[in-house]
Amino acid sequence: MPPDHEPPAADLLARRLPESQPDQTLRREVADRLITAVAIGDTVPGQRFPSERDLATALGVGRVTVRAAVRELVDLGLLRSQQGRGGGTFVVEADSAEASAAIERVLTAAWARMVDQHEAESWLHGTIAAAAAERHTADDVTILAERLEDYRTADSGAPARAADERLHLAIAEAAHNPTLAETLLGLERQMHVAAPGHPWGPEAGWRALELRSLDDHRRLIAAIRDRDRIAAFEIGRAHARINMELLEAAMGRARTLSEHVAR
Repeated sequence: MPPDHEPPAADLLARRLPESQPDQTLRREVADRLITAVAIGDTVPGQRFPSERDLATALGVGRVTVRAAVRELVDLGLLRSQQGRGGGTFVVEADSAEASAAIERVLTAAWARMVDQHEAESWLHGTIAAAAAERHTADDVTILAERLEDYRTADSGAPARAADERLHLAIAEAAHNPTLAETLLGLERQMHVAAPGHPWGPEAGWRALELRSLDDHRRLIAAIRDRDRIAAFEIGRAHARINMELLEAAMGRARTLSEHVAR
């Protein structure tokens, strides 16, 4: 099914979903990407899900296809629709056997590709951090310090996630290499519907994740400030590994629930 409109130029590096596929095949692929997004915490319980228009633009498909895919997630119990003032589509905790089975099916089918993408993502984060260590200006260091403080003082959950996004964008800007930054953003848009935001996992693990990230951020910004390219690369690459850990944890939760129900 052809897209309703062309995505912005920033999306051209992202993988476009094949437009020549039959409608149901395309809907299946869109639904699988959205199931993955919910499973790994691209969008978290209680959060408003991206609009049909935003998803259609990000995925390069029509809104009718997105609407059908979202309806499937509602039927699975991964999303809920709310009418009236303040209405919309919201993420809910995936605790049903049907939802867990869908998550396990999707992650299993795409596992090899996801592992490859996350490995590439971590190398790109490390490379950008090393470039920032080599090429930053005094103004960049000031901005990075401000972004780090913003993250440190942000409330848990959505505010911390937004502050994390701004910090990582500032690191990319400090590298002064738009090609590297666009390459990473393009890859992340293939992996995460909320890119450049990063997955945050289940709410029970938010605070531990945020404190771990704060320690990583402090060490990373210090390495960039001190022009220690090797340390910046290693810290940046290791920090990006968190996304793969969230993916592995999502698979583990789905399998555990599926096994429990099977008994």
